[in-house]
Amino acid sequence: MSLTSPRRSGLTDQVIAQLRNQITSGEWPVGSRIPTEPALVEQLGVARNTVREAVRALAHNGLLDIRQGSGTYVLATSELAGVMHRRFADASPRHIAEVRSTLESSAARMAAERRTERDLKQLDALLARREEAWATGVAERFVAADTTFHLAVVAASHNDVLSELYADLGDLLRDWLRDDVGGELRPENHMDHARLVEAIRAGDGDTAAAEAAGYPFLCLRGRAAAGG
Repeated sequence: MSLTSPRRSGLTDQVIAQLRNQITSGEWPVGSRIPTEPALVEQLGVARNTVREAVRALAHNGLLDIRQGSGTYVLATSELAGVMHRRFADASPRHIAEVRSTLESSAARMAAERRTERDLKQLDALLARREEAWATGVAERFVAADTTFHLAVVAASHNDVLSELYADLGDLLRDWLRDDVGGELRPENHMDHARLVEAIRAGDGDTAAAEAAGYPFLCLRGRAAAGG
């Protein structure tokens, strides 16, 4: 997706909209550094002050993080996600685990009742990608694959409100998982998610809910052990 030169009226609002679209579309993923100010000026064909104002507005809304001497990075995928990230970044790990358990178990139960064949194919593919990512031993790749898998489980619930809420929490949960995994993937920390997918496939809501509910607390125990 390329940036286009905005019309003269409402330049700042148009630039904000274009930059936000780069973020929400995934063109600029969370954690990535956006183009430099001179590059954005050239791409958009607007004044430096207009670009600067737009970037500052998105930083104020929590989507971007301006780091002096380093650049500007994508912090969240929506304003609500940015607010949640700031509000709960220092929350108790147990409380985060409890929220994850509540949301994901409810989603898994609904997914078992409502999943489509397309959902199942997606879950199978993402489960395989998750295992492949683990096998590489690259922690960041695994974090991305695991997060995408859990988002797909929630999406299979076909509850749009729950999916949006979970997506807005996704950046915070990704940070939590990244801290839990650490820089090294250890065999004792691997969690098999195949039983969850099979329960959803079988339409077994109780088992799907129980499987999903337990994963966050397994992560929490690993975190407590590492800290102890």
